Amino acid sequence: MELMPNSSTLPLWVCPNGRIYLETFSSKYRQAYDFVIAIAEPVCRPRHVQEYQLTPHSLYGAVSTGLTSETIIKALQMLSKVRVPIEIQNIIRTCTSSYGKVKLILRKNKYFCESKSRDVLNRLVGDGLIRDALAPLNEGCTSYISSSTIDTEKKFSSMNPAAAILQGDDDSDDEEQGHKSLVHSFEITPPKVEGVKKRCVELEYPLLEEYDFRNDTNTPDLKIDLKPTTIIRPYQEKSLSQMFSNGRARSGLIVLPCGAGKSLVGVTAACTIKKSTLLLCTNSVSVDQWREQFRMWSTIQDNQISRFTSELKEGMSVDTAGVTITTYTMLTFSGKRNHKSADIIKKLQDKEWGLLVLDEVHVVPAVVFRKVLSVVASHCKLGLTATLVREDKRIGDLNFLIGPKLYEANWLDLVSAGYIANVQCVEVWCQMTEAFYKAYLTSTDPRQQQLLYVMNPNKFQACQYLMQFHENRGDKVIVFSDNIDALKHYAKMLQRPFIYGPTSNQERLAVLEAFKNTSKIKSIFISRVGDNSIDLPEANVVIQISSHFGSRRQEAQRLGRILRPKSRMEGGFNAFFYTLVSTDTHEMYFSTRRQQFLVDQGYAFKVVRELQDMDQANLLLKTPKDQDSLLAQVLGAQNEDEEEFLRDKDDITRHPAAKRSTRSARSLAGGEGRVYAEVKKSKKAKGPTNAVMRQYFNTKKAARDLKKTPPPSSS
Repeated sequence: MELMPNSSTLPLWVCPNGRIYLETFSSKYRQAYDFVIAIAEPVCRPRHVQEYQLTPHSLYGAVSTGLTSETIIKALQMLSKVRVPIEIQNIIRTCTSSYGKVKLILRKNKYFCESKSRDVLNRLVGDGLIRDALAPLNEGCTSYISSSTIDTEKKFSSMNPAAAILQGDDDSDDEEQGHKSLVHSFEITPPKVEGVKKRCVELEYPLLEEYDFRNDTNTPDLKIDLKPTTIIRPYQEKSLSQMFSNGRARSGLIVLPCGAGKSLVGVTAACTIKKSTLLLCTNSVSVDQWREQFRMWSTIQDNQISRFTSELKEGMSVDTAGVTITTYTMLTFSGKRNHKSADIIKKLQDKEWGLLVLDEVHVVPAVVFRKVLSVVASHCKLGLTATLVREDKRIGDLNFLIGPKLYEANWLDLVSAGYIANVQCVEVWCQMTEAFYKAYLTSTDPRQQQLLYVMNPNKFQACQYLMQFHENRGDKVIVFSDNIDALKHYAKMLQRPFIYGPTSNQERLAVLEAFKNTSKIKSIFISRVGDNSIDLPEANVVIQISSHFGSRRQEAQRLGRILRPKSRMEGGFNAFFYTLVSTDTHEMYFSTRRQQFLVDQGYAFKVVRELQDMDQANLLLKTPKDQDSLLAQVLGAQNEDEEEFLRDKDDITRHPAAKRSTRSARSLAGGEGRVYAEVKKSKKAKGPTNAVMRQYFNTKKAARDLKKTPPPSSS
């Protein structure tokens, strides 16, 4: 590769295989990063030299934000230390030549493929799969393709990432007055929109989804604005500029680390479009948190927000604009609903939504959750996530399900700027005791083996020691465990509250509130239900005792629970992420695989073989008798949490064996007290399920009763 004369001052290496290397110590790093992340996918982003890869999808995304083939090539030539290979220039021109020629438009709840080129539409209609998806011809029509003249709006000055690099270029987008334009279109039946979008990608005519919300007079306006006190951070502004750079709202994905303010990006997008907004979350706790985010950052009124969960079914209107917040499960549930739920679902389906916000969008490619895109009709889709990664290789489906990636922030850049916490990642190796290791080697049941290395007494003691150490420092600790048997056992022995699948929403909120606002509860145990959308800004320590095999996404999501910016700083770190691993077990392999995503973001894991002074601490399970008693309990465990073990099919690297069970027809029809999540309602009296929270609430109740008791009268 031939070096440029001024190569020492330039930040990029552009290779013939499509790899791009970016030097972070270059004086031009900031502007180069915004450009590179717009045209290429990140591969690995350590502190000094970052690696990216040009892909068709990344180049489609670049064109969707306003970049052209020649703009991309010219910017690369200005930033590259070497001459841009001719084969790379050809790839860029090939991948970007057809993007944007066909648009997917929603008009009066009907979907249309629209283009200025009739030849392109004829080519698409000639494809068998697309032809089968066409809406029936109206009476008297002989062609599926219709033509009309529309007013082309005035173009806005491009805010693309190459603007700062190509200052003063003659070919930049200038404002021009609107004019009449001839466009052609054909209608698609709504259930087959997903298949058409996927097929168009295969035909190298990916559909561009844009919403001209300023000129939409058919959809009611929503009275909402950001509060004057709301401050948008620079990286949030960049992400939104990619969504709205040409005056329209583009559908696509925005990737920001946990704790970096994805919620504010979603609220700002809704305030910009000012149309009815539907927001989808992963659980009911997240629904409540999003409602508070809208109330905190915007001027929306309470009667304009409605929530739809298994416990809350707030009313909404089809004719007036508003914000509705619900969960993926509520929309995709296929069983029998009660009358009120069925009525709300019909309203959701009948309404033409201006904006659909998909929180934790990485769950959408799952077979069940992708149904939401066919249930509701929306002009613009915005996907938000911190971890654009899945183990089932379906993450690429988001490119046609939602749209291209519009922006992705660099984790370490946000750490250095103080926007997220600086986390020390530590892997603690815990040697198996002789009895537990012997049982592990002789066991043939994978679930029993997992329970043995999770319940390893040395791991238990390490967890107890780290909890005590950080609690004495005044830290707030979250302990994660995927194994429910281990979660309950650890929490009960250490006398800490725990949250898992069957825990009611009321108790979850009570535990989280006590953890946030009181000093009595400094540590909580949570199963995988806490991986996503749990907002605990006070937490600054995570201890992971059991995980979901080799899931890279789960590792990053759990790290994200402590990424909220912290003021306290010791030794350069103000948050701590511990993974406890039993040595010489399958857990060692899974741990290495799980860390790969965070390593690619620039994080480094410190391996600790022995915790200092742990042998002098007053810990449980020190005697052989206690350890033998625990081993007997583990070997006798019946895996009563098997349904929880099998429930989540996302990011599983290894599936356990299928389980058959007998169900009555009444049960399958929704009887026997079953609700949407297929969890039986408890017949016990309402109240906290674990002893620690019962004691906590009894103490609070006694204090309230004492205040109400009148003082004794003096006689």
